[in-house]
Amino acid sequence: MSAIAGLVFSLSLPATAAQLTQDARAAIPKDVQQLIVVDYHAMQNSQAAMDLKARVLPPELKQLEEALRTSGLDENHDIEELAFASFRSSGHDTRIVGLAQGQYSLVDILANFKKRKVKPIVYRDNRVYPMGNSGMQVVFLNPTTMVFGQTDALKSALDARDGLAPSFLNNRTMLDQMASVDNDAVWSVLDQEGTQTMMRSVLGDASQLTDFDTVKKRLLSSRYSMSFDNGVKFSLDVITPDTISAATMASLLNAAALYKKVSGTPAEKEAIDNTTINSSGGTLDVRFASSDSQFSSLLQSSLFQSVVK
Repeated sequence: MSAIAGLVFSLSLPATAAQLTQDARAAIPKDVQQLIVVDYHAMQNSQAAMDLKARVLPPELKQLEEALRTSGLDENHDIEELAFASFRSSGHDTRIVGLAQGQYSLVDILANFKKRKVKPIVYRDNRVYPMGNSGMQVVFLNPTTMVFGQTDALKSALDARDGLAPSFLNNRTMLDQMASVDNDAVWSVLDQEGTQTMMRSVLGDASQLTDFDTVKKRLLSSRYSMSFDNGVKFSLDVITPDTISAATMASLLNAAALYKKVSGTPAEKEAIDNTTINSSGGTLDVRFASSDSQFSSLLQSSLFQSVVK
C-alpha cells in the first residue's frame, strides 16, 4: 500500500486531531508495515478531499470503504476517524485491517442487521457480522470502535485484541513514531519495509542511479503528517541509524529532485522548488508547501502519478 497515496487523503481537511483510542490500538497486530489515520468525518465534508481520494485510493482501501457503505452504516455521519493498518501475518504475507471510531448507535446498527436477517458468527466471545457481499466482516469492540476486514485479517486483529497475539501496543518503535504525529488531522507511521518501499517510489528512476538495495538498509522507519491552515503543508521524517546515513539520503533525494526537474512540467518544477530536503542528526526531513491551486495543478501531473502509484 503506497504511503504517499495515504497522505493525499487529507487535502483541505481542518486541523482537528485524528487519534486512535487504546481499544483501537490493541486491535492492530504488532507487525505493522504502515498505519494511516484520517479525520474521516471532515474528509466527507470536503469535495476536494473526496476528489483527490478517489484518484489515488488503493484498490484494497476502496474495497474496505465499499464494505462500510453496504453494512448499514452512514459513513457521512457515524464515523469520525478511519484507520487502515497493513501488517505482516505469521506467513509473512501482508494483510489490511480497517478500524472506525465514532459516536454511532450500536443499538440501531444491530437492529438494522437483525431486520435484514444478518446473522453473526461467534469467534470466541466476539460476534462477527458479514458486511454485505464484500467478503468482509465487522466486529464492534465497543459502542465507539469497530474493526473490519477480510476474515483472516479480522481474526488476526481479534487475536491481538484478546491477548492471544502481540498487538500494536507492544511495538515500541512504531508507538514512539506515532507520538510525534498523532495530534495532526492526518498522519501515518511506517516500519522499515514500508519506509523502504515508499522511498523507492519517491526516488523513481533516480533509484537506479545508485545501489538502492544497499542504501535502503539505512532507512529504519518514517512518519508523515499534513496541515491545511494556509495552503498545503507536508512533513516527512525518515529515521536512519546515524548522521552520515541521513545526510547521504538527503543528498540522494536532492539529486533525484534535480533529475525530476530537468524534464518536469511547470507545475512539477514549481512543486520541487517548494520542497526542502535536509537532515538533522540521524533524521532525513522533507518539507513541502504550496497553495491549494498549486497543489491542484500538481495533481494532474505525471510526476504526482508516479509518486502515488
